[in-house]
Amino acid sequence: MSNGNLPVVVVIGNGMVGHRFCEKLRTAGLFHIVVFGEEPRPAYDRVHLSEYFNGRSAADLSLPMTGWFEEEEIVLHLGDPVREIDRQRQVVHSGKGISQHYDHLVLATGSSPFVPDINGIEKQGVFVYRTIDDLDRIKAYASTVRSGAVMGGGLLGLEAAKALLDLGIPNPHVIEFAPRLMPRQIDSAGSHTLEASLRQLGLQLHLNKVTQSIEGSHRVEALQFADESRLPVEMLVISAGIRPRDELARLAGLSVGTRGGILVNEKLQTSDKNIYAIGECALSQGMIYGLVAPGYEMADVVATNLLGANKSFTGWDMSTKLKLIGVDVASFGDPFAAEPDCGTIVFEDRHKGIYKRINVSRDGQYLVGGVLIGDAAAYNLLLQTVNNRLVLPADPAALILGNRESAGEGAGVMNLPDEALICSCESVTKAAICGAVAEKDATTIDAMKKCTRAGTGCGGCIPLVKDLIAGAMKAEGLYVRNIVCEHFEHSRQELFDLVKLHDVRTYNEVLVRWGKGDGCEVCKPVVASILASLWNEPIVKQATIQDSNDRYLANIQKGGSYSVVPRIPGGEITPDKLIVLGKVAKKYNLYTKITGGQRIDLFGAHVGDLPAIWEELIDAGFESGHAYGKALRTVKSCVGSTWCRFGLHDSVSFAIEIEERYRGIRAPHKLKGGVSGCIRECAEAQSKDFGIIATEKGWNLYVCGNGGSRPQHAQLLAVDIDKAACIQYLDRFLMFYIRTADPLTRTATWLDKMDGGISYLKNVVINDSLGMGQQWEEEMQGLVDSYKCEWKEVVDDPELRKRFTHFVNAPRKKDPQLQFDAMRGQTKAKEW
Repeated sequence: MSNGNLPVVVVIGNGMVGHRFCEKLRTAGLFHIVVFGEEPRPAYDRVHLSEYFNGRSAADLSLPMTGWFEEEEIVLHLGDPVREIDRQRQVVHSGKGISQHYDHLVLATGSSPFVPDINGIEKQGVFVYRTIDDLDRIKAYASTVRSGAVMGGGLLGLEAAKALLDLGIPNPHVIEFAPRLMPRQIDSAGSHTLEASLRQLGLQLHLNKVTQSIEGSHRVEALQFADESRLPVEMLVISAGIRPRDELARLAGLSVGTRGGILVNEKLQTSDKNIYAIGECALSQGMIYGLVAPGYEMADVVATNLLGANKSFTGWDMSTKLKLIGVDVASFGDPFAAEPDCGTIVFEDRHKGIYKRINVSRDGQYLVGGVLIGDAAAYNLLLQTVNNRLVLPADPAALILGNRESAGEGAGVMNLPDEALICSCESVTKAAICGAVAEKDATTIDAMKKCTRAGTGCGGCIPLVKDLIAGAMKAEGLYVRNIVCEHFEHSRQELFDLVKLHDVRTYNEVLVRWGKGDGCEVCKPVVASILASLWNEPIVKQATIQDSNDRYLANIQKGGSYSVVPRIPGGEITPDKLIVLGKVAKKYNLYTKITGGQRIDLFGAHVGDLPAIWEELIDAGFESGHAYGKALRTVKSCVGSTWCRFGLHDSVSFAIEIEERYRGIRAPHKLKGGVSGCIRECAEAQSKDFGIIATEKGWNLYVCGNGGSRPQHAQLLAVDIDKAACIQYLDRFLMFYIRTADPLTRTATWLDKMDGGISYLKNVVINDSLGMGQQWEEEMQGLVDSYKCEWKEVVDDPELRKRFTHFVNAPRKKDPQLQFDAMRGQTKAKEW
């Protein structure tokens, strides 16, 4: 005993898990805590370690606030690893000569990188990827070389490969012993999809490779493989797995596993009842847990038991979701379950790099597990469905295909049981989150983080936490306000009404009247969209508050060039206009492509050439296609009765009329339409935000569909109506959407969240239940009458044209970094 006769708890290891244990134990004030850390800095966030290369500093990654250890009266010895444990005397001896008595000892020594025994491993230019010091060494060396490789195709290996990309190493190589990437987390088909996406991003993948030696005189020059192939590289980062740091335990005579790891019981006690092991050094029930969430749970178990309560560690769900170099990857439950033990449902879109697989019990009642690649938006709800054995909807495929009618009401987050674990990093349940809303007024993510710590770990649970906050507020009868951001305490709908009511025309005035601070990248585009939706002024005149696409009225492309997308209403174009497009493309060396929206895109334009290109197109009768904005993109059409023998009405003329009516109108998200001349649906109208299909008696109007990674069929709004009624309903529908949808919400999602769904929408649009029909029609007509081509405004205004330069002080000089390669008689952006 010491420090006023308080029991002494010594913690060996100051990583994330060791720090979490200190947080859990210090709140009681019943122990004197002494921590020994091997690294020279306090605990930091290893989960987001790769962000160190994206500008986050060591201080940003640090877990404790400055002065935290002093405030909590915890003794911290940094850069001083423990060298010996004297179990008989219950004393530890550090490398700097400190001898510290303990009553309870907690080993949180973590793990070390697995470094294979390969000839040449000691050469200059070989690194491991584990600590901030490792990253500093990698960063310094990467600046001296032009090629690099990573050994290991698992989670850590791909994270290290991203680090090389961030450091400017072009096309880094990934060497994997197994025949596919991430073999422990995802199935073979999912791995192939991931591989294709990573190759597109610039990684060079070498699978089924056994590295025999590292070649070079003193520094790395090449890797020699067992199949006699050779790969020239100048640096090598090894990230091929981990080994538990159990050497101190071995020296102390504690029991360890045959393949490493300190053996512990369900209380996480080692073979010495006064010594505990937590995190990646602990071997629990034959498992080493390499994720932070089970380590945090272990820390809680030991702290709880030391404080006199009773808690056991019985294992952990190893489901995981992460983003690898921009690609979503997730697995949950049993991802490898296969027939005949279960049924398997697979969705695959190779073009977009999306693969989804769910494994369903043989009776079709329960979800067993699954894999998500490229789109993991459904991960949280799928994980909860597995962990809480929720009964599946009649059509389980709806869980990954997004069919709202088949998914059923039981899929909502508020139907989860109270004990459902929402934040695994912090062990926060649904009941805790809903209770914080009801009892502590935690109605924002920031408030919930402070109240429960939910979302403060990896952050993967935040979408689910947001949905639970909204659901709990609704259950409490509270007004659910999706405020824009911290600078505006209003929803988009509220801001829309305020701006309209007070006739405000600029962002600065909106900020002064209803906001605070200087604004941010969230609220600026939202306000710009509101101003454009209300007053229909060219958005380029508000260039200080848009992203780069709106700023230059063009989508920035791979490599830094821009696209030119003129409007081709209904997909109809004359031969003369086709010739103009060809001449412009040849003159400015642009790549040309016919798109799925029935128009022709021109790629590879220098920003300084955009006004000149558009001047020629406008002279030929073209206008902006708004491919860069949250506005109407296209209204796709089939040839209809003009040419097709099955066509019932002239779908092309109607599509042109619709597209020219709604062109340029800004909305919360992009809008797409379609008009089909018969039920054969060649224009794919039922996959659009609004779709019109000819019938014997007129037209059927469908709304709120979309394609993309989560396709949804549009729903039938009106049957057998004439053109005038169709346009009237569309005016009302679009204005209702523009006024009420949250930022960046497609019409399909807007309808999904609407109380009453399509029945309510029909009542509002067709029956005018809100009494707003005439006002919306007048507002829409005002937007139609005030339409101006944004590019014509730029072409005709010398001051606006001056903005389109790469170098402000040399406006005629083009970006020298733009590089192109030849491809099939055209040019394409040079590979990164």
